[in-house]
Amino acid sequence: MQATAYTYDAETRSGSVLLDDGTPVPFDAPAFDAGGLRLLRPGQRVRIETEGKGEALRITLVTLQTL
Repeated sequence: MQATAYTYDAETRSGSVLLDDGTPVPFDAPAFDAGGLRLLRPGQRVRIETEGKGEALRITLVTLQTL
């Protein structure tokens, strides 16, 4: 699934993304670390993997979207 980076805190390695419908979804350090990224800037297109649905939706991986 694709999303847009919305917030990112380098100290905690956590933040949030905006899904294409505008829904914000937070991610934690393990999801960020799983993608192997070192930095994330708001506005970057990212690929995410999730589990759960609705209120239980949780991001398990955040990485940069590449063509």
